[in-house]
Amino acid sequence: MADATTDFALTKLKKSVENLGSSTQGYGDPTLMRFLIARSMDSDKAAKMFVQWQKWRATMVPNDGFISDSEVPDELETRKIFLQGLSKDKYPVMIVQASRHFPSKDQIQFKKFIVHLLDKTIASAFKGREVGNEKLIGVLDLQGISYKNVDARGLITGFQFLQSYYPECLAKCYILHMPWFFVSVWRFVSGFLDKATQEKIVIISNEEEKKLFVSEVGEDILPEEYGGRAKLVPIQEVEVRPPENGRTT
Repeated sequence: MADATTDFALTKLKKSVENLGSSTQGYGDPTLMRFLIARSMDSDKAAKMFVQWQKWRATMVPNDGFISDSEVPDELETRKIFLQGLSKDKYPVMIVQASRHFPSKDQIQFKKFIVHLLDKTIASAFKGREVGNEKLIGVLDLQGISYKNVDARGLITGFQFLQSYYPECLAKCYILHMPWFFVSVWRFVSGFLDKATQEKIVIISNEEEKKLFVSEVGEDILPEEYGGRAKLVPIQEVEVRPPENGRTT
């Protein structure tokens, strides 16, 4: 019954997308299912979200289907993003070291950078395999940050991109080493997140939670400074070609 219901919802979604003047051709059912799940299996709402996503991708990534390193040089220069490989559950793990980040003066480049890192992180799960996983694990490390690193606008942009344009792509987001002065900032940022996103965010605040974090993600890919056995791998040193036009299946 569940399969029949899913098939019906997918068929209706495809028809609704056509009625909106677009097409789902070239996109696999797993990708379309993300939009359905994000809209509680409401085919019409999922179709509207899908078409908005297509228009957004066409505007944000108009040429080769991905944003190259050369388009986001300022953001890459700080070497603040690390791509560690796959977790125990086969989700790609991205680490953000916030102490290396400073609010961007070029918001267009920053938004392109968000797309660049999300596309590359997701694409890394497909390396060498026909089928990959569209979900990712994010680790936001706040250790050593000061007020000059605080960027509520940047955080809101990142999470809103995930919610609107990468539905059901966030498996979990761990926040480490949150200082006292950041609590009010996070409370403000959280106000822009939907309930589903908030439920995927875990703030690590004690040793027991840290042990669980290491266990869930995996010692083999977590760097030594986070309780694992690996080394940090800057995202620009990882070779992958993001799926064309955001298509992964």
